[in-house]
This record gives sequence, C-alpha cells and structure tokens, in this order.
Amino acid sequence: MNSAGTLRVSELAVCLSLFEVGSTTLFLMGGEAKQDAWLAMLTGAFVGLLLLLIHLGIHHQEPELDLFLMLRRYMGKMLGTLLILLFIGYFAYEASRNLRDLAEVTELTLLNRTPIWVISLITILVVSNTVRYGYRVLFLMCMMLFPVMVLGYTLISVLIPSTGLLHTDLSLPVMENGWGPILRAAIPEMISFPFGQAVLFLVFYPYARNGRNLNKVVIAAYIMTALSLTFINQLIIFVMGPQIAMFSTLPLLQTVQLIDMTEVFERMDALFTLLLFLGLGIKMAAFFHGAVIGLERITHRSYKKWVLPMGLVLYGVSFLSPTFTEHIEVGRGFTLIYISPLFQIFLPVLLLLVILLKKRMKNKKNN
Repeated sequence: MNSAGTLRVSELAVCLSLFEVGSTTLFLMGGEAKQDAWLAMLTGAFVGLLLLLIHLGIHHQEPELDLFLMLRRYMGKMLGTLLILLFIGYFAYEASRNLRDLAEVTELTLLNRTPIWVISLITILVVSNTVRYGYRVLFLMCMMLFPVMVLGYTLISVLIPSTGLLHTDLSLPVMENGWGPILRAAIPEMISFPFGQAVLFLVFYPYARNGRNLNKVVIAAYIMTALSLTFINQLIIFVMGPQIAMFSTLPLLQTVQLIDMTEVFERMDALFTLLLFLGLGIKMAAFFHGAVIGLERITHRSYKKWVLPMGLVLYGVSFLSPTFTEHIEVGRGFTLIYISPLFQIFLPVLLLLVILLKKRMKNKKNN
C-alpha cells in the first residue's frame, strides 16, 4: 500500500461520495427537527464542509504523508504511536458498526430465518477479500458501482413524486420552533454522522495522482452528495410525515415500499435494499482499509497479514450490542456525541496546529 500516486482524483471523489451515502439512508437524519430536518441536514453538512477544509489543509501541509505518518512525524514517537492506535481502533469500530447494520438489515428484509452470525460471517469474508487486494480495488469497485447507485437513488426520487405519495405540506411550517431544534439535531450528531467521517480520507489523499485539482473535485463531490442526501432524507418527511417517520425502524425502506405502479414498478424495496447493501459494504471496506493501513504503518508488516486478524476483531465487536435497538442507541448516543468529535474535530485540529507551529518554528530557526 505504499505506491503513491496511483489514484485519479475523480476516483477519490467518487469513493468519498459513496462513502458519505453509505448507511446514511438507513436512518431519518435530523428527526428531532421534525419537518425542518432538511435545515438540520444542511447545517450539519456546512459544518462538515468546514471540517473537510481542515482535513484538506492538513493533507496539503504534507501531501506525501497519510494521517498515520503525519501523526508519527509531528506528534513524536510515543504520543504519535498512541494516537495511531486510537485512530486504528476508531476506524475498526466504525467498520464493525457497518457490519452489524448490514447484517441486521439483511435479517429484517431478506433472510429472516437465517441467524445473524451467519450473515455477518459471509459479509466479513466478502469484505475481507476486497481489502486483501488493496485500496486500488476498492476505488475501482466504487467507480463501477457509482452509476448503479446514482441510477437507483434517482429512480426512487422520481417514482415517489410520480406515484402521488408526495405531500409537500408535511414540511410546513418552516422553522416553527426557531433554530433551537435544528441546531440540536445537527450538532454534534449530524456532523459526526455522516459528514465528519470523511476524516478517514486523510489516509487516502496521498495516493491521488494530481494534487492540484484535489480540493476542487473533492469539495464539489462533497457538496453534491450532501445536497442529494438532504433531498432523499426530506422525501421521507414528505411521504410519512415527521411524527411517523421519527419512530420508524427503516423509514426510507418503508417509504419505498409504498411505490406501486401496477405492472411497471413493483417491489422497489428490493432495489433500495440492494443500494443499502452496496453503500454499507463500501463504507465498511473503506474503514477496514484505514485500520489495516494503520497497522501496517505502526508494525512495518504488510497490511495483508493484518486482514484476517482485523476481520476477526470486526466480527467479534459487531456483536457487542445484544439487540439492534441497543446498537442504534449506542451509535446515535455515546459514539456520536463523545467518540466521533474526538477523532473528527479535536485531533485533526490539534494536528494541524502542531504542524503549523513546528513549521513556523523551523522557518524562524532557518532564518
């Protein structure tokens, strides 16, 4: 995984887009803001954009170094190693959560008589095989699946209004209770998931061939993805209304199940489930890659030797929560409020400040 400059910037942007979509459509985002969920999404996306600019700023300070190598260089050997281990743990934990999400959705929608441990085992074997071939395969896979994802979500977005399910009045009145509920819904939860998770791409930015266009392309992909996710999320409100949508286990799936164009489009829930599987698989594989690259950096042993041990860890950790409800509660509570901001906001900002400070001191010394 040391071959720098092997990715096109467009491939990086496409993977970032699919990564952000990931498991986001599994949930109603900003439900606490009720009909103003779209404003909460846009608020979270804006703050996420500021974080993305910080991440890109870190990358451009040392374009040849990934997140782990920068931590080692600028934080010192002991503290840097500790922070690398923490980031490896964070990426592994996020991958395990995606594994559990995928297994639970499969059991709920398709294989309700299959034990969840069997579904998880098959999933981790498939994803581990992808990771074994390196990040290049992951990014090529994203390029292949991107048209499928775009077409699928576009079809859903077109069919819902065309079948008369859309009731735009359900999004009124706008800002009924002011900015309070909107900000509470967006900060920190929506920043942490999904927008702040782009911190993972500090591991992949150095592999881009042409860094000159990196900022423009990545930012454009982020904005387009954020706007698309906001629209798709608001479709749930338009169809189900904020009160019902808040208490739905899989709100977008239930929305899609209502699509019925006799003898033309039926069982659209199968299409959405496929899209959800692809998004979850890509996100899990990306976090999995981040974890094994970190292990390669810290041990100087090939990432391939870490794929099996890390796969076993992910498989085991995915069962920490005994029920799906508890799994969701832990993820949308403790993880998003306390764990994610540490890795997405505090540590990247600290790293950027240390890099700038050390470079300034070095320049003064040279002068």
